Amino acid sequence: MNLREKILKVIERDARIDTGELAIRLDVAETDILNEMGAMEKEGIICGYHTMIDWDKTSVEKVSALIEVRVTPQRGQGFDSIAERIYSYPEVTSVYLISGGFDLLVTLEGKTIREISQFVYEKLATMETVLSTATHFILKKYKDHGTIMELASEDTREKVSF
Repeated sequence: MNLREKILKVIERDARIDTGELAIRLDVAETDILNEMGAMEKEGIICGYHTMIDWDKTSVEKVSALIEVRVTPQRGQGFDSIAERIYSYPEVTSVYLISGGFDLLVTLEGKTIREISQFVYEKLATMETVLSTATHFILKKYKDHGTIMELASEDTREKVSF
């Protein structure tokens, strides 16, 4: 595994790691880490740095949904132009081209189920190339981006024998 791959594996799990600590962990000079990370940012390999938040543990009202979308690809552009139209909405957090019965998988966030439903009905389903949608509300996250959201609690019941 080359230095780039090693850096990517570590920062994918912990984007806040100090470059000095990363250099020690990978046994290379810190300047090499800084140079590689800078180059990967310029090349678009590193696209951003994100923080995972368990919104259920805050007072913020937030609902997430996965929307499967079946579309008619456009001549000469395939799925790219419709995907671009969809991801331009601020409610949309991600858009993926997928295999299977649907073409795109769209992740949305809103304050309420009604808000997300209205978005799908008024904005997404009305696009001329959209053939159908299927909405799936996320009720609970167990693991997200490789991070377990809530560790299983230890059984604290007292053992009783007769």
